[in-house]
Amino acid sequence: MRTALILLFLLAVGAIPGSILPQNVVSVDEVATYFRENPELAPWLDRFYLFDVFSSPWYAAIYLLLFVSLAGCVIPRALVHAKAVRARPVATPRNLGRMPYVARFSTDAAPETALEQARKVLKGYRVEKYGDSVSAETGYLREVGNVLFHLALLALLLALAAGAFFGYRGNMLIVEGDGFANTLPSYDAIYPGHWTDTDQFAPFTMHLDSFQANFISEGNLRGQAESYVAEVTYKESPEAEEQQHTLEVNHPLSVDGVQVYLLGHGYAPEFQVRNADGDLVFDQAVPFLHRDTMSYTSDGVLKVPDTGGEELGFVGVFLPTAMEDNEGELVSSFPGPENPMVTLEAYQGDLGMVDPQSVYQLRTANMEHLGESPVMAVGDTWELPDEAGSVTFTGYKQYATLQSNRDGARLPALGAATAAVAGLLLTLFVRPRRVWVRATKGEDGRTRVELAGLGKTEVAGDNAEFHEITKQLAGRLRNESDDDPHTPSDPSESTTKGSDR
Repeated sequence: MRTALILLFLLAVGAIPGSILPQNVVSVDEVATYFRENPELAPWLDRFYLFDVFSSPWYAAIYLLLFVSLAGCVIPRALVHAKAVRARPVATPRNLGRMPYVARFSTDAAPETALEQARKVLKGYRVEKYGDSVSAETGYLREVGNVLFHLALLALLLALAAGAFFGYRGNMLIVEGDGFANTLPSYDAIYPGHWTDTDQFAPFTMHLDSFQANFISEGNLRGQAESYVAEVTYKESPEAEEQQHTLEVNHPLSVDGVQVYLLGHGYAPEFQVRNADGDLVFDQAVPFLHRDTMSYTSDGVLKVPDTGGEELGFVGVFLPTAMEDNEGELVSSFPGPENPMVTLEAYQGDLGMVDPQSVYQLRTANMEHLGESPVMAVGDTWELPDEAGSVTFTGYKQYATLQSNRDGARLPALGAATAAVAGLLLTLFVRPRRVWVRATKGEDGRTRVELAGLGKTEVAGDNAEFHEITKQLAGRLRNESDDDPHTPSDPSESTTKGSDR
């Protein structure tokens, strides 16, 4: 158990980087932003899988060691408890006066009658007779709860492992008006399990009809997101009918065993690029990645390879609500698009698109810098230097970042988590208790009854329960005898030891 606790501590410590640093499994965009802002530190963090903490080899090693440790602890303990449940209650101690609670009284009822009435009073206890006494135990469910809790943890670990091996997670970015097909090439980032068949994905398709982001516009919370709502149309299969769904945070779309979650959003400015001859060679929305969520100042790249001449590339900054600060710098004062503007830097030359590269980065090593654009509002056109063409800022769309999650072990994991909570509640609220009743003939011919109680959890309520059992037994024996028994109302005949005295 000590080893398991140490491993649990290490598991918690190992999860800290996964909570602080952006994770690929959640948002590839944020990881890319971190790489751009920390070009020297990010590669070192990536070497230690700190952007993929929960799928890293070192985290898996802690996970597996914890599983082995728990199994080695819990399984033998469960077997021992199973034997204890079937075993007889412990024999009555010779000296009951050493117990934390002891009560003594006399009655005219016969010893056998006293023991028989004790059995009736101890309803709910497991009772066994030993000579002139009975031994009773209850509260076995406490240890059952303890074992159940740890077995449920093992089941939860197995369910999580099964989900990781057979499921997958994928991230995608969809601009308003565009669609998505659940195939491997359609994902911006995909993390399949080791035993996931990527050729057998659920054949659903989805179209982002519209996206609306609302922000708080007044008060101390100005600029914080109020709601994200995406209206989507989807089909479970090519032959199925189209269906509508409103996608919101924590309200995923569930289709054919896959859950599609809304993670965030951004802006995709629209541009038209014409070449030196005035021909339209580029006309589309380009997703820009935001730097922060309070201003949504966003960075993006346009790549125009098909110009009929030298290739063109642009590095842009989009400001949803552009304004000048006190120093004359152009900034965005609000994340909503109240005054959208964009600035561009133009390059001409070889984009290097023969080799794989990120759509959010422009390789300028083999390109000539043409210049910087003026601040462009919607509808403005920038004539490129050297008569290289022109670029027009025609507007903007919004995009949604989504994550699809296929985990067939979700229900088993939920069942295991529910069982763990139930076991924990049993452990916290069930009190194991033992009661012994001895009845012997005294020298005066009356029956001497001695009752002792032991609460294993040191709860003050145990002694109150034992005293109530004593009163009930005395009352029953009073009705069994012709003369009233002497009940233990005198403190000298009813004693409580230990911390509950």
